[in-house]
Amino acid sequence: MKARKLLAAALMLSMSAGALSAGEAAALRQITVNGESTLQVAPELATITLGVTEEAEQAAAAMSAVSEAMNAVIARLKEAGIAAEDMQTSQISMHPVWSQDRSGSNGGRREITGFQGSNTLMVRVRDLAQLGPVLDGVLTAGANQFQGLSFGVSDPAAMQDQIRGEAVKDAIRKAEQLAEAAGMELGPVRSISEHGGGGPRPMMAMEMARSDAMPVEAGELTFTHSVSVVFDMAVPGSE
Repeated sequence: MKARKLLAAALMLSMSAGALSAGEAAALRQITVNGESTLQVAPELATITLGVTEEAEQAAAAMSAVSEAMNAVIARLKEAGIAAEDMQTSQISMHPVWSQDRSGSNGGRREITGFQGSNTLMVRVRDLAQLGPVLDGVLTAGANQFQGLSFGVSDPAAMQDQIRGEAVKDAIRKAEQLAEAAGMELGPVRSISEHGGGGPRPMMAMEMARSDAMPVEAGELTFTHSVSVVFDMAVPGSE
């Protein structure tokens, strides 16, 4: 009796191993394809980082001059139609100004001769036709620092949603082509992995409408997205 039980157990183990091997073989009949998608669109808005920097012998005087100039800049932006929610202070700083004298009269030590205050503002311009005049206006009002200009769209998530689906379609197209070339049948999707995407990034130059204001090129934005899709494959007529 004990021998029969051992034999039955051995047969079950053998059948399980055979099934596992068949499952492993089926799992190997898969194909992984990368799908990509690109979308180029015209910018809808611009973000400017600008600021005011002033120096004075006393810290309070330096910051007072900065505040006066920045108030004038903000007032000019409001006159240009920039909404309050499209302006945000990003940094306020105060630094000592050191002397450059390293002579022996004071032991070679540098001294504080004044203070430099600054105020940095991020501004979103939604009407790109007004970007040049806006830049001219803030310069006239007292802005003396420009730290960046970037273009974007009002709803970048919608752009990514659109090209995400196109990336999956591209992966399916490639998988069908490869399966046909290999004499196989393409099965269902096993998994989809996103590799993310890029964008927006500036591309080809496109001249903006301008007057005598500062010339600005809006260009074109490119959004990209990529995915990896794993498909099952089967030998035709095997099922």
